[in-house]
Amino acid sequence: MSDKRLAHIDRVTELLASWTTQLGLPDAEAAEWKDAGRWHDALRDAPESDLRAITRDEARHARILHGHAAALLLEKDGESRRNLLDAIKWHTTGCATWSRTGRALYMADYLEPGREFLQDERGFLARQVPLDFDGVFREVVRHRIDWTVREGRVLYDETVELWNSIR
Repeated sequence: MSDKRLAHIDRVTELLASWTTQLGLPDAEAAEWKDAGRWHDALRDAPESDLRAITRDEARHARILHGHAAALLLEKDGESRRNLLDAIKWHTTGCATWSRTGRALYMADYLEPGREFLQDERGFLARQVPLDFDGVFREVVRHRIDWTVREGRVLYDETVELWNSIR
């Protein structure tokens, strides 16, 4: 894993940890959020052939397979926290049935301070999460969909379902 990827994972995990403290989450949920941050991009830099072998998925675009692969390997190793596994599995596309863990990871992955775009706006949103979790989540989903459409990228069914579940 590259130093750049490790730094991103650290920033996501630190942001999640700060939110768990500010929200006063129970220890088990706080641990789940931090573990989601630690493991969400564990396979982000893995070769496509490895990701396809782990997921047995030949249809999806390779850039979204790392979450699925990480969740599958964690489950194989005995991880049983479904909210954690779902958060990691769907963190790239979103998931309409997520718990707070998935929603928090989706936001932290986008709002972490190391990303260079829209720093002031994203910083503001990150500070608002403990005050308006659902409102910020909706705004992050909107931001990510806007960018996807503007860049002419694929809007995955899971992302559309997520948007329709919160609008």
